[in-house]
Amino acid sequence: MTSTSDSAPTPPSATPTPLSAVGRRTVLGAAAAVPVLASLSGTASAAPAAHRRPPRLKGGGDLGPNVIVFDPSTPGIQARLDEVFARQEEDQFGPGRYQFFFKPGAYHGLNAQLGFYTSVSGLGLSPDDTTIHGDVTVDAGWFDGNATQNFWRSAENLALVPANGTNRWAVAQAAPFRRMHIRGDLNLASSTYGWASGGYIADSRIDGTVGPYSQQQWYTRESSVGGWTNAVWNMVFSGVEGAPAQSFPNPPYTTLDTTPVSREKPFLYLDGEKYRVFLPALRRNARGVTWGNGTPRGTSLPLERFYVAKPGDSAATLNRALEQGLHLLLTPGIYHVDQPVWVNRPNTVVLGLGYATLVPDNGVTALKVADVDGVRLAGFLIDAGTVNSPVLLEVGPRGASRDHAANPITVQDVFIRIGGAGPGRATTSMVVNARHTVIDHTWVWRADHGEGVGWETNRCDFGVVVNGHDVLATGLFVEHFNKYDVQWNGERGRTIFFQNEKAYDAPNQAAIQNGSLKGYAAYKVGDHVTTHEGWGMGSYCYYNVDPTIVQHHGFAAPERPGVRFHHLMVISLSGHGQYECVINDTGAPTSGTNTVPSVVVSYP
Repeated sequence: MTSTSDSAPTPPSATPTPLSAVGRRTVLGAAAAVPVLASLSGTASAAPAAHRRPPRLKGGGDLGPNVIVFDPSTPGIQARLDEVFARQEEDQFGPGRYQFFFKPGAYHGLNAQLGFYTSVSGLGLSPDDTTIHGDVTVDAGWFDGNATQNFWRSAENLALVPANGTNRWAVAQAAPFRRMHIRGDLNLASSTYGWASGGYIADSRIDGTVGPYSQQQWYTRESSVGGWTNAVWNMVFSGVEGAPAQSFPNPPYTTLDTTPVSREKPFLYLDGEKYRVFLPALRRNARGVTWGNGTPRGTSLPLERFYVAKPGDSAATLNRALEQGLHLLLTPGIYHVDQPVWVNRPNTVVLGLGYATLVPDNGVTALKVADVDGVRLAGFLIDAGTVNSPVLLEVGPRGASRDHAANPITVQDVFIRIGGAGPGRATTSMVVNARHTVIDHTWVWRADHGEGVGWETNRCDFGVVVNGHDVLATGLFVEHFNKYDVQWNGERGRTIFFQNEKAYDAPNQAAIQNGSLKGYAAYKVGDHVTTHEGWGMGSYCYYNVDPTIVQHHGFAAPERPGVRFHHLMVISLSGHGQYECVINDTGAPTSGTNTVPSVVVSYP
């Protein structure tokens, strides 16, 4: 099936004015079943060479040069960490991709500073199997203390005993902190306490206090914290032991006792000397970490059940591996695909390491998932190609209708980017058609800085379009699209935490006109939808090309009792553009240059 733009909303006829340049983001004002391998078919040795089937691909094997594995006896660990950091600290749109793994054991005196496209992880079943007496640090010295561009890096499955009692994790979007145990405090701001715009924590335990300080927004899911010190605009918690009580808007805490549905991200670990991938079990109404009481619930697969992909592998090779019944492990690097990667088999795992990146060529969709149970997509980046793709990621074909409640598709730490590394174009970034899909932490971003950036140069009208019913999003970051950032057409959708900025680079009011409305909502619930709910959601505008632009509202939804929102806000960043309302025609307008939220506590 070929993906078409039918998956996206029909665009109005108005054509925006092109813009050749845009300012940088420098001012913000603030348990699955294990599938069976297909049996070997008879060989065709007697057939002519041109008709022979290609040889079967083998699973397992070497993880490649950019997966760097340490054990406690490895010499020169700090020097290797520093070498990669020196390369990646400022290389925001470069090709480097790195994954550090620490084998179980104790490590002393380390400070793993993480730059762009760098992931660090432990190789135990529990974070406490791998303990670093030291730090895993993200700071913002490279950007004069401004942490708003500390994207694309991650830490997972480690215990830390911070050198001075506090670990620093000053990040923005696309920087997950998963399955971590901090035996001390956690500081989410830079050492200068400059602007910060993150972030996401899941399945982690912080024994001490989390200090967000200058962080404008944050989402924490199914974790345990010893304390939480403050809030700026939007702090959201679901299933977090020790979370502050709900008190929005002063302070702006949104606190849910549990998360309705969750399944933690798959991860690589060592079983003796053998690599395996652990697949955490599905949880409902979940609270607290998955690993606190012995072996976590779930199943695992040996690495031999995965095709270990290397940069340069073609889409045809990846699809051949999938057709053989193998899963995909994408090692760090950039993969150009000239046809979609087709995930057609239930329970397939596609797991990326070190921000492995898919780039669709010739306007294809990078990856498509069939209407099947239990697919897990995790830990990779999709970068739009130079030829417009109708859709970059399609989860379920158009019209998908199967019930996946018992074994949903999960999309975790899958990030999408249009422009920044160079010109890129798409109509819609992500379309979710499959029912019961769980989107657990994504940043879908039309670039506002970098190379190939401009109102038409990296055009993408829609960020995330949800057509499937019963879809849940936990940690939804979607920014800067030319029209709707999120359009939700499916019934019974739920979003816990939403962060958005409208496109900075709209050239004028006419360019964003939406019929009789001024601007496209950041989050639009379809007019026919009867049931929908959202918690802790913010939209910000920074129209730096034309600061006189007025956006009517951040949120749009049908006025029905079953469509409900809790804790909404809109913010004008430094007065660059204004909102007239928060949702529909409700909520006070923003005004002036004070960067103060306008809020709606409950709607309707």
